[in-house]
Amino acid sequence: MTPTVKPVVNDKRLLTRLSDLAKLGATKDGGVCRLALTDNDRLGRDFLVALMQDANLHVRIDQIGNIFGIRRGQKDLPAVMTGSHPDTVRNGGKYDGAYGILAGLEVIETLNDLNIETIRPIIVCAFTNEEGARFHPDMMGSLVYAGGLELDTALSTCDANGLTLGQELKKIAYDGDMPCGDIVPRAFIEVHIEQGPILEREEIQIGVVENLQGISWQEVIFHGQANHAGTTPMQGRKDAGFCAAALAVYVRELSGEFGGNQVATIGEIELTPNVINVVPNRARITIDIRNTDNAILCLAEQQIKKKIEELAASENTTSETRVLARFDPVLFDQDIASIIEENAIALNLSHRRMTSGAGHDAQMMSRICPTAMIFVPSKDGISHNPREHTDADDLVAGANVLLHSLLTIANE
Repeated sequence: MTPTVKPVVNDKRLLTRLSDLAKLGATKDGGVCRLALTDNDRLGRDFLVALMQDANLHVRIDQIGNIFGIRRGQKDLPAVMTGSHPDTVRNGGKYDGAYGILAGLEVIETLNDLNIETIRPIIVCAFTNEEGARFHPDMMGSLVYAGGLELDTALSTCDANGLTLGQELKKIAYDGDMPCGDIVPRAFIEVHIEQGPILEREEIQIGVVENLQGISWQEVIFHGQANHAGTTPMQGRKDAGFCAAALAVYVRELSGEFGGNQVATIGEIELTPNVINVVPNRARITIDIRNTDNAILCLAEQQIKKKIEELAASENTTSETRVLARFDPVLFDQDIASIIEENAIALNLSHRRMTSGAGHDAQMMSRICPTAMIFVPSKDGISHNPREHTDADDLVAGANVLLHSLLTIANE
């Protein structure tokens, strides 16, 4: 049936479910910890599957643990898909990932409430290990689904304790039997908090995400020689710790030199033996660099590689480098972005085109179908932090844009 009034989501239901999901893995400081494939992640998944079943969705789980809730359409046509991820970083917030899934489910509930049928099916999905906080690389579930990573390789990936993803997937009973990539959608739209300051700063309600930065993650290990901090002359040291520190400073300086969209972060530094009066014999450091221009990103990688070699030679150490993740920049589908933009206008919501600085499952889904994203503002631009917050009105606005964008495509 065709609605006589423009449908809107049930704001109370959406906000209540966001609050309820945040209790699963809640931390004492108000944050959330649902690392991928832990018991807390299982609780979050169980919560979402129960909601899918209550909404009369057909639930399927694939071999990498991605969850799909399918609402049938009037015709057997490729579905329009939405969703995000239930896992968080170690000390994350309430909205990253969770909002995208629950907003998608709220769209389904709203259509059910109003007895609105669509020509195409609509699918809400929850992807495995998007954050990459426990298993590398990030966005793993959607990457495997889109054919960018072999299933066996993903399942054999180990966490810091030597546990494989496959073992942990089976442990929480989310090792499904659906072949990865079995459903190829007509389109994919992901709604997400911005995780940055732009929308709030410009007082804009909706971000129409039309492209996404390329991402390069590397792990560098310097091997030196442990020795007494007081008796070893400076010129005779093989100081792995200095190499790591000098590289960290260089990466920051390089980002400033390149300017523009170049960003860089040193997320982890580990020294061995990590004793105040011993020259470190081993230093491990991780590098996260991103840019919307792949040529510049490649140049940054080359410059960093050269610096690693120079530091190792000058300090009489050796080095090894491992690529943890590498994804090219993504240009989203302009037709899908225009649909999002048109629906924001129809709902009288301020909007702007923008770039995503973070990686998202939509990035991987763009390999197999037309894709774009919807952003809503993040308070003070803070995310991956217990202080992560988005105002209720903005959460509801994003869900309404998602509702009408999915309806537009699902009724093609």
